[in-house]
Amino acid sequence: MSVIIVNYNVKYFLEQCLCSVRKAIGQMSVATGANNVEVWVVDNNSKDGSIEYLQLLFPFVQFIKNPVNQGFSKANNQALQKARGKYILFLNPDTILPEDAFTSCLAFMETTPDAGALGVQMIDGTGQYLKESKRGFPSMWVSFCKMSGLTRWFPSSKLFARYYMGHLSNQEVNKVDILSGAYMMVRKSLLDKREVSMSNSLCMARILILVTACNRRAVTTTIFQIAP
Repeated sequence: MSVIIVNYNVKYFLEQCLCSVRKAIGQMSVATGANNVEVWVVDNNSKDGSIEYLQLLFPFVQFIKNPVNQGFSKANNQALQKARGKYILFLNPDTILPEDAFTSCLAFMETTPDAGALGVQMIDGTGQYLKESKRGFPSMWVSFCKMSGLTRWFPSSKLFARYYMGHLSNQEVNKVDILSGAYMMVRKSLLDKREVSMSNSLCMARILILVTACNRRAVTTTIFQIAP
């Protein structure tokens, strides 16, 4: 598996993220006896000394330092071109993982061959569920319901709350239209097959959910999958 993280001036958030990644790798090693995880951090010309600070703390991480800010999509694509893992995990730098994250998600992907990608149930820094964990395709009707307040008034309605797919349980595995880019695991073969290029803003721009960094995400392992 290849973990890809894009950083820009958030070295302390990224430090905590990488600490949790290291623990997840360790737990997976204990559970499966395997440690075939590579971690890529692409730094978009940060001015806070991110690379110098983090390289000493995390020698297992492979860093790519850009002389200019390449933007989120291009930076992901830089690491994707070098990644060798069977699965690609796109991970935001302000995300903290539970120790069983990799073990649970890889087990799901290995036993569910028709799943092209998966996301997870996310919670914010106060422990509240983040409804951005799963999303419906933003058609005109779905977008209207969201902007008009119908989604907020009927949060569990299949008709009015499809923007966040509120009719689907947060505690069960479900197929969804859109996953959050904060934690998105994709089969590398799927990316290769469809020749996805993030340099053209790919679907990543569509599925990325922007949540302010001060509300750091913690990830639980309820899994939402998207079919290939």
